[in-house]
Amino acid sequence: MFGADDTFSDADVLYQDYMKRRLCISTPKGYRMVEEHLVLFTPSGRRGHFETGTPILTAARQLGVDLDSVCGGRGICSKCQITPGYGEFPKHGIIVKEGALSDWNAVEQRYQDKRGLIEGRRLGCQATVQNDIVIDVPPESQIHKQVVRKRAEVLDITLNPSVRLFYVEVEEPDMHKPSGDLERLIAALESQWPLKKLQADLSILPKMQSILRKGSWKVTCAVHHSDENGIPQIIHLWPGFYEGSIYGMAVDLGSTTIAAHLCDLQTGNVIASSGLMNPQIRFGEDLMSRVSYAMMNANGDQEMTRAVREGMDELFTKIAFDAEIDKELIMDAVFVCNPVMHHLFLGIDPFELGQAPFALATSNSISLHAIQLGINIHKSARAYFLPCIAGHVGADAAAVALSEAPNKSDDLVLVVDVGTNAEILLGNKEKVLACSSPTGPAFEGAQISSGQRAAPGAIEKVEIDPSTKEPRFRVIGCDLWSDEKGFWEETNDTGITGICGSGIIEAIAEMRMAGILDPSGLIGSAVQTGTERCVLDGRTNSYVMHDASETGGPKITVTNPDIRAIQMAKAALYSGARLLMDKFGVDTVDRVVLAGAFGAHISPKHAMVLGMIPDVPFEKVTSAGNAAGSGARIALIDKSQRAGIEETVRRIEKIETAIEPKFQEHFVNASAIPNSGDPFTLLKEKIPLPMVNFNTGGGDGSGSGRRRRRR
Repeated sequence: MFGADDTFSDADVLYQDYMKRRLCISTPKGYRMVEEHLVLFTPSGRRGHFETGTPILTAARQLGVDLDSVCGGRGICSKCQITPGYGEFPKHGIIVKEGALSDWNAVEQRYQDKRGLIEGRRLGCQATVQNDIVIDVPPESQIHKQVVRKRAEVLDITLNPSVRLFYVEVEEPDMHKPSGDLERLIAALESQWPLKKLQADLSILPKMQSILRKGSWKVTCAVHHSDENGIPQIIHLWPGFYEGSIYGMAVDLGSTTIAAHLCDLQTGNVIASSGLMNPQIRFGEDLMSRVSYAMMNANGDQEMTRAVREGMDELFTKIAFDAEIDKELIMDAVFVCNPVMHHLFLGIDPFELGQAPFALATSNSISLHAIQLGINIHKSARAYFLPCIAGHVGADAAAVALSEAPNKSDDLVLVVDVGTNAEILLGNKEKVLACSSPTGPAFEGAQISSGQRAAPGAIEKVEIDPSTKEPRFRVIGCDLWSDEKGFWEETNDTGITGICGSGIIEAIAEMRMAGILDPSGLIGSAVQTGTERCVLDGRTNSYVMHDASETGGPKITVTNPDIRAIQMAKAALYSGARLLMDKFGVDTVDRVVLAGAFGAHISPKHAMVLGMIPDVPFEKVTSAGNAAGSGARIALIDKSQRAGIEETVRRIEKIETAIEPKFQEHFVNASAIPNSGDPFTLLKEKIPLPMVNFNTGGGDGSGSGRRRRRR
């Protein structure tokens, strides 16, 4: 790859850093000793070193971690509950041992006796640092609660669910015609409806006879059809004619968030939608961190399986409560997820997915009872998992293919499901190629100095005046720009809390367009850029987006490490797309579809300036919203689509980026903004980018101070 005496460019070094992040997960080489103890918070990713005896709440406040407290640390309100993580965390270079926090104390015991604490939880104001520790801040302990923006898209779906209702009149028992009630019920269904070879779940037998008699031998049956040729199963009975509905759940189980849509199986309508943070995030922000956790910790995979199943059951309970329905009426569920989530949710050790050749335990679709997954809905409810495409291209990508149908496109379409692990499809009626690219959590706001996930108060849109270099922005929860009348009054309750994924994308692209950032990713000094918003920050510069520090608020900056994190993520994303284009034998695509909860909020212009996606006219870049969730809904509402996507997946050609030699070349080129190898002619015709270079080698704030390295 590189010779011993080769000179590295910044892009080469960036690539090496990227590869180290991927490789050190499975081959850690040791742990950095620190004089003070390292405290790392998830899901924010913020970290710092603190003396022995520092309360976790104090550490959180000093790092700007979103940890709630009303009582001021007196152990009364309990809003600062945290979950410590123990074991080996190779990604972060941390081994957390028992005793890393102070012992359980009398204040915590008092609260436990009065109100109860969830097992494993501690109070952040009482637990103090004793050694290196990883701390998870659960959603309910965060001041700014997570907004999971995976909404249900409007779809045109044929109503053909796997569970349907049938009203029948059953022949009463007769001494002269001895037969069982079940046999006569099945005979009635087969004679009055086009149903054959019916069977019944064991769960209906204990109540069947009383229901038949209560309904005067007239009953409504819920019958499950596993597929077009499967054996129908009677799974529920109501006396008389049942006028209510039955429901199904379409679930997108992502690395960072879980989103679910409750659908009426009688109408196909979405009744309620909700989401939560994936509880596994405390074991690692990205997929390989979780694989590593399973490798390094005894029963680590079982811990993560238990966590995600409990979270899933909690989400189902919440949605049923919000929709004011009985959970027992949820009779079907469809799940889409990436391979690691797929294995962990099913209780399969993901060990083989952590090393070449990245073998799946199974790539086929799976049908089972929901109760086997620890989901407490109807006792006989079924669960269906879409098939996986390859070792790192999962059922979520299959769901995107079902929703967006690149295999039916007349033109060449690139579909990118943007997330912690990006799934990429390229194809048309001729063929479809697929790959995944590990972009990491930077697009979600993690690993960013002022980053946070999408929540009220987070900056989500940015514009920078190219002449004055002054920014203006919008935050989640307010439709006004920061320079418009009434903005500060409307954001008084939430404040300006940080910058989310779409905000950091737009901020960096705007900095590049305004000449504050050069193509290599360096921020210029105040002298070079002509704005005092560029401030010296160590050996590099940072750009101040918003500063309320004088009034006790946050100082929100974009730093060079922030730029680096986004460069790595977008370079990985673009390189995956470029590899598929190579395999297809093309240098351009006709259109680009951005999918995923995050992809739905990306501005095409800013994505193009950053170099996240190939060069196409802006109007040819569209958003599909949560395409994976839409695919799950299609499979839930129309069972015939399940066989269709299973056949489509068998025809998709899989490309493994980890073994493709051109990935490195594309990555190095794509680390530039927008790209040092591909011309991006269409972009530059629309938006001329300033030709600036801040890599002057100075160390006094006039330049970056960075030097080319030798290895």
